[in-house]
Amino acid sequence: RYSRAGDEVIAVKELAERPALREYELLRDLDRIGIPAVDPLAVVTGRTDDSGAPLESVLVTRHLGGSMPYRSMFETTMRPATMHRLMDALAVLLVRLHLAGFAWGDCSLSNTLFRRDAGAYAAYLVDAETGDLHPQLSTGQREYDLDLARVNISGELLDLEASGALHPSVDPIEFGMEICARYRGLWEELTRASVYPAGKYHYIERRIRRLNDLGFDVAEMQIEHASNGDTVSFVPKVVDAGHHQRQLLRLTGLDTEENQARRLLNDLESWMATQDDYAPGDPLGARPEVLAHRWVREVFRPTVRAVPVELRGAMDPAEIYHQLLEH
Repeated sequence: RYSRAGDEVIAVKELAERPALREYELLRDLDRIGIPAVDPLAVVTGRTDDSGAPLESVLVTRHLGGSMPYRSMFETTMRPATMHRLMDALAVLLVRLHLAGFAWGDCSLSNTLFRRDAGAYAAYLVDAETGDLHPQLSTGQREYDLDLARVNISGELLDLEASGALHPSVDPIEFGMEICARYRGLWEELTRASVYPAGKYHYIERRIRRLNDLGFDVAEMQIEHASNGDTVSFVPKVVDAGHHQRQLLRLTGLDTEENQARRLLNDLESWMATQDDYAPGDPLGARPEVLAHRWVREVFRPTVRAVPVELRGAMDPAEIYHQLLEH
């Protein structure tokens, strides 16, 4: 159930005390390692009804502002292109969880919330009750999660099909299979070892740029020279999502979703190029951080404030700015 607590909306989930405490700790762990999930607030035990009879414990989480469960998104028949974006968001979430060593155990559309992210969607984990955190996942653990995701998503889409809320061109079984294909393509790009000719470091740079374009950052690299000295094996040791988010936050202090950050950075760079004191590499020119804060003050904030409050709906400032750039 959802309830209002002051200015906030909270979600209250009833379950037994032990799983409630376990899920609370898991959600805290996920928050600590930067995984997109709901914020845990409390576990309430010792509850009773009006007659004094015991009630189950509850887990209290903060409602994710601007988010939507998948069923509400299908209230009007969703176009296949939008569904593909949902699958992309879910595949990225599952890859991020597995890179962090988290076996979900119940990946599904029902256990995920979606937020608009500059023409795409960002997926957030809602239900961690069946999850488990490990130092590293085996191939079998990852494949088990993937198989569950395929079955769950196909089942949920068949349910929507029966209610008439699914686009007639969408095959629920094929869409369940698609999450596996998208996951494997992303996992391969993020974790594969590459062999390049020695001295051709621009290949490594290109690989890092591809990872950045996917929204991931390379925190550490392992480069090994072959015995004959003519090849270099490149293994991205640690990859983490949010490359553009961190870059925008460092420059402007704006905390946004990944695709929003990418779009705002593009606009920021275009604007900086029009400034008289913008001189990359010139020590006398204004620093990027100074120009970025000027952009926030003179461009971003006035633009967002120009939109009447009653027309903003549930959109956050970054999404409003993206929509204005689009239209």
